[in-house]
Amino acid sequence: MYARRRRIYFVLMGVCLFLFVSAWSFVRLLSVEAAVALCVVAMVIPPVAAVVANRRGPEDRWWDAPSGDPKSDEWWDELDGKRRPPDE
Repeated sequence: MYARRRRIYFVLMGVCLFLFVSAWSFVRLLSVEAAVALCVVAMVIPPVAAVVANRRGPEDRWWDAPSGDPKSDEWWDELDGKRRPPDE
């Protein structure tokens, strides 16, 4: 799932870069208003890409969800203060 989100992020950022470069390379020769509109669209894409890249999927483990490994879960619970450490 992480690879898919990363791929989508890079595609969105590539589209953003393409829009910005093309707006001031050749679209401005046809219409300055269209070039400005392309830049406005390109300006909106990076925040959307960041939200997409940082979104947690339904199968992603959340920070407090048990991992299924009892030793690891016990260790994290001890660090979080949920359980007292075993007396040795």
